[in-house]
Amino acid sequence: MIGEWKSLDVTHGTCEVDMWVEFQKLTADVISRAAFGSSYEEGKKMFELQKELILLTLEAMQSMYIPGLRFVPTKKNRRRKQLDKEITLILKEIVQNKMNAMKTGQTKVDDLLGLMLQSNNQNNLPEHTTSKKSNGLTLDEVIEECKQFYLAGQETTSSWLTWTIIVLAMHPEWQEKARDEILEVCGKKEPSFEALSHLKIVTMILNEVLRLYPPVIAQYQHAYKETKIGHITIPAGVDLNLPTLLLHHDPALWGDDAEEFKPERFSEGISKAGKDNQLAFFPFGWGPRTCIGQNFAMIETKIAVAMILQHFSLELSSSYTHAPYTVMTLQPQHGAHVKLHQL
Repeated sequence: MIGEWKSLDVTHGTCEVDMWVEFQKLTADVISRAAFGSSYEEGKKMFELQKELILLTLEAMQSMYIPGLRFVPTKKNRRRKQLDKEITLILKEIVQNKMNAMKTGQTKVDDLLGLMLQSNNQNNLPEHTTSKKSNGLTLDEVIEECKQFYLAGQETTSSWLTWTIIVLAMHPEWQEKARDEILEVCGKKEPSFEALSHLKIVTMILNEVLRLYPPVIAQYQHAYKETKIGHITIPAGVDLNLPTLLLHHDPALWGDDAEEFKPERFSEGISKAGKDNQLAFFPFGWGPRTCIGQNFAMIETKIAVAMILQHFSLELSSSYTHAPYTVMTLQPQHGAHVKLHQL
C-alpha cells in the first residue's frame, strides 16, 4: 500500500488519498491472508456482496417492523436471499479447497481456517452439512464462522485505522510525538513484534481514538435466562443494549473534557484512564465475551500506523468534511481525504 502511495502522481512529494477506501482494501487483504491464506483480490467478489447485504440488512432493521414481511418475495427480500446464497457458495468453495489441500498435504496449517478445520478434524466432515458430529462443527457452521471473521476482522479495523489517521492529521503535535517514538524504537525498519510492545505513545493514541470513535458504537446481549446484575434483575428473553459510544463520551465517567482528544488519559493504562478509575472503556467488550480479535486488531493497526508515519506526514485535505455516521461500523460519511507528504 505504501509503495502504491509513493508511486502516485505527486506534486512536490505530496499526494492525496481517501483513507477510508485505502484501509478497506488493506484490512480486507490482511484478514484474507491471516484467516484464509488467500488475498483480497481472490475474495474481492465476496467483500462486495457482503457490503451490499449489510446495507440491505440495515435498511430492513431501520424500517417499520411488520410481522411476516421478510417472507414476502419483494425485490429486496429476493436480493437479500440471493446475496446470502452467493456469499455462502464462495465460502463453501474456499473451505472445500482448504480441506482438499490439507488432505493431500499441499498446504501448511498456518491460517485461521486451517487451524479451525484441523481442530475440528474436518478431514472427515460429513457430506450432509446439517448433520452434527459429537463436538465438531458442520460445514454450514464453519462457513458461518468464516462470514463472521471476514466481516468483524475487516470493517472494524478499517474504521479504527481511518479515524486514527484523521485524528493524527488534526493533531500534528501528537503525530510528531508518535513518529519520534516510532523512529526511536524501529528506525526506518519494518516494526518487529517485539518493537510493537515498546510503542507506548502510539498505544495511548490508538486507545483514545477507540474511545472517541469506537468502530462498534453499541454492544448487544440477550438474556437467555433470568440474570442478576448488581441490584437489577434481568428477566429471561430481554435484549440489552450497551451504548459504547455514549458511555465513552460521558463526562461523568471521563470528566468535562470527555469530547477532547487527550491520549495522555491512557498514560497509566486502561484501568486508570476513566474518572475515579471507573471501568468506562470497552471498545472490544469486557469479561468472557471480550472480542476474540482484540490482539489481532491492535497488532495490525500498530504496524500500519507505524509504517505510514515512517514514510509520510499527514495533513487533512481541504475537501475533508468531519461527519461520522454508522453503517454497521462508525464510518466517515464523506470519505477521509488526507494529504500525504513523503518524508
